[in-house]
Amino acid sequence: MNNFFRTGAKASVILFSSISLLSCGTDATDPGLEYAPDMYNPVAYEPLKQLDGNYNAFNPGGGNLRVPAANTIARGKLDFYNRLSKDSAEVAGKELKNPLAATPKNLVEGKVLYSRFCAPCHGETGAGDGLVGAKFKGVPNYTQGRYATLPVGHIYHVIVNGRGRMMPHGTQVNPQERWKIAMYVQQLQKGITEVEGAATESTDVASQSADAPAGASTTDNTNPVTGATADSAKNTRN
Repeated sequence: MNNFFRTGAKASVILFSSISLLSCGTDATDPGLEYAPDMYNPVAYEPLKQLDGNYNAFNPGGGNLRVPAANTIARGKLDFYNRLSKDSAEVAGKELKNPLAATPKNLVEGKVLYSRFCAPCHGETGAGDGLVGAKFKGVPNYTQGRYATLPVGHIYHVIVNGRGRMMPHGTQVNPQERWKIAMYVQQLQKGITEVEGAATESTDVASQSADAPAGASTTDNTNPVTGATADSAKNTRN
């Protein structure tokens, strides 16, 4: 009987050692076997999670997220809509007007946003001498040539869609922030880097007011991108 137990114990040790050696392996990145994977891999579909081989038979394309219906605008996203193509910066310069007044508050916010997103290439004064601009030549100088006279709509359009080697920034800044940046860039075009005592209205807003009927508001209800009023935007969504 003792021999039987000794033999069984030796066999158990050998079996356990073999399993241990096989389970270790040589790949340090191998996570090993999963135990009860349903505890952290949900059976239900999650919109932002797509497991390997987890094909969703209910949605076109097999993904958990559905593509928006064609030619539609998500609720609350009308301000992000721009009917102009990405290659229409010149047209945008003629048609898009800044709905925000050039108040010191807006200009200060525009300067902060410019410093974060634009200054690395265009420089603090808009001379194209930022750290990136010094490395990759060709960054325009806002104070020289045709760049000194670019209209605010053109600047806004390039912020959204990019141009040349400049990548689009439409996903980094929302429409209001884009207009504030464009507003501050117009200050840099004139060589003005300080915002204290800035005019209460930009040139574009002033021109809009001159063309508008007496008593009409040009800033309160105007859509920043399309130029549509709040009432027409509401009708568009409906």
